[in-house]
Amino acid sequence: MNTREYGKQGEEIAAKFLSDKGLTILERNYTTPMGEIDIIARDKDNTLVFAEVKTAYGFAAGDPASWVNGKKQLKVGRVASAYLTKQGFSDVSCRFDVLGVMMERGKEPDITHYENAFMLTQGPKFLWP
Repeated sequence: MNTREYGKQGEEIAAKFLSDKGLTILERNYTTPMGEIDIIARDKDNTLVFAEVKTAYGFAAGDPASWVNGKKQLKVGRVASAYLTKQGFSDVSCRFDVLGVMMERGKEPDITHYENAFMLTQGPKFLWP
């Protein structure tokens, strides 16, 4: 399996995880010329959730969620803004989540879900350790 296939497998696991938590998946791999958001969902309180998923196959590279750096956060924010505009949303609660999926051969995936992982109101700022 190549890196892209591993990533898709991680996204499948993350989408099921979010769905099991009660979120409604609205979009998968939402793509614009500016970039892509892995998952767009609606939480039980009607908050729109823009989720970035990172998948790792071993602990050597650390927590995969930490790979969502400031540059990636800004890109996700731009795509989220385009999505909101296209859908005609002007007054809706939104949040940016990051899901780290750690997969090891022969073990169940370990999923770490960082809700409100970053904000973009004053530039990228991590809210998780």
